[in-house]
Amino acid sequence: MAFTRSRLFTIATLFTALTASGSAIAHAHLKHQYPAADAAVTASPQAITLNFSEGVEANFSGLTLTGPQQAAVKTGTAKRNEKDEKQLIVPVEEPLKPGDYQVNWHVVSVDGHKTKGKYHFSVK
Repeated sequence: MAFTRSRLFTIATLFTALTASGSAIAHAHLKHQYPAADAAVTASPQAITLNFSEGVEANFSGLTLTGPQQAAVKTGTAKRNEKDEKQLIVPVEEPLKPGDYQVNWHVVSVDGHKTKGKYHFSVK
């Protein structure tokens, strides 16, 4: 099977496109959060802050917060930090009582990929 110049060019172009787009097809991974995963905080947080590996679309991202006995906790609208497109901030609408809490988050990254996850923290 002989390779023609146009076939080699096509293969080289395809290879370049596939290897160069690695970062463009990456998902937004949770890097750190506040309250931190498995943390025991002494005061109720005013917001849940999530920091990702790439920018997120606030309009398509958010979280649910559940507390003791799986009770839903009211949260505000998710907003992206104006100075950091990788940070999502969700206000907590009411003070959290002592107990264990679970954060179930979902985001759409700026490249359109969806990611979700969960973590726990407690209020003492």
